[in-house]
Amino acid sequence: MFTAGVKLRRVCTPLRPLGPGAAAQAYFWGMMTRMFLAAGLLLAQAGADAPPPPPTPLAPAALQVGAARLPQYLPLLRGKRVGLVVNQTSLVGRTHLADTLKALGVHLTAIFAPEHGFRGEAADGATIADGRDARTGVPVRSVYGATKKPTPAMLADVDVLVFDIQDVGTRFYTFISTLHYVMEAAAEQGKQVVVLDRPNPNGAVVDGPVLEPKHRSFVGLDPLPICHGLTVGELARMLNGEHWLAGGARARLQVVPMAGGYTHATPYALPVRPSPNLRTARAVALYPSLCLLEGTDVSVGRGTSSPFEVAGSPNQPASRPYQFTPRPNAGSTSPPQNGRLCYGLDLRQPAPGQPAEFFTLRYLLDFYQQSTDKPHFFTKYFEQLAGTDSLRAQVVAGRSEASIRASWEPALGQYKVARQKYLLYPEK
Repeated sequence: MFTAGVKLRRVCTPLRPLGPGAAAQAYFWGMMTRMFLAAGLLLAQAGADAPPPPPTPLAPAALQVGAARLPQYLPLLRGKRVGLVVNQTSLVGRTHLADTLKALGVHLTAIFAPEHGFRGEAADGATIADGRDARTGVPVRSVYGATKKPTPAMLADVDVLVFDIQDVGTRFYTFISTLHYVMEAAAEQGKQVVVLDRPNPNGAVVDGPVLEPKHRSFVGLDPLPICHGLTVGELARMLNGEHWLAGGARARLQVVPMAGGYTHATPYALPVRPSPNLRTARAVALYPSLCLLEGTDVSVGRGTSSPFEVAGSPNQPASRPYQFTPRPNAGSTSPPQNGRLCYGLDLRQPAPGQPAEFFTLRYLLDFYQQSTDKPHFFTKYFEQLAGTDSLRAQVVAGRSEASIRASWEPALGQYKVARQKYLLYPEK
């Protein structure tokens, strides 16, 4: 048993091939899984719970996410009270992980719901309430409401926490803050954490300013650059190894890695929207660059049919090539610049000859330079997203992107060196 306060010599170990004694267990669970699948008990979700038709996959057909490698982690859950930290992306094939494990007889005692809720239907920033999942009957406990860190009472009936949520590789995407707090609570309360790994669709990008401690918030808890270049499994290892959890604690962590030749350069089309306002692969690619605009007067298309694919503001020249008006919708009940005509850019299609999207400041610099109300361009939220005081001052001073990038390099270079220790997959 793990005891709080005992120092572990290993940060965590990705699951190794099972030894002779465990091989029989793996065979048993593999057979059980196939039997349930053959019997049709692992039902595809229907109605409102059904994921949208998947886009054409870009990843190798052999790629297996951690959740799909059931024989590798089911033995860890046998006889345990299991809590799931999951959302709509937590699929095994086309079946939710909660439904899959319930059908296999795993004792689920709690589901912990992050931002946007367990089934991923809540609008951006909406408080998530406790409840009960109608499909499985398991209590749902919010970690995006009164508390963002599981309390001792919330974990009293849990032995093992399973984290399986799709990330998009950016510091300000709040699911990795949920991972941090889940690991921190588990370390403090002697619970095991199992992370089922998934691809990072922006995994080839390690870029941006590293978070300064004074700007720590739920959109940036750890000293990561804007694009961290890690899968959630690798990030969990780094949280432990770099002593970023409160008091330098380490969670008792097990990562179930992907199989099938994944690399950080592997193109990957997400089969399910990771959140209500990231609806396309193009939006996921633009997100690291456009999200900085959420700390300005520029709308990034929340309240339109193309969030994170268009950008504009009422305080831009009317001669700009694209116009749109944000209105409340399911993904954003009170969008920035609600009801106001915004002038800006349509980024849904890359310009001819433009390279694949990567993290860039060109949109931020362009919108500031063309703003008709520069004194009110930035909001107080900008520093939380940027993670530094310097970026706003550099933009206002008219610094070039190359000059601004050079100022990141000392801290970014140190991060890149530290990151190497926690990689589970080759760069390419």
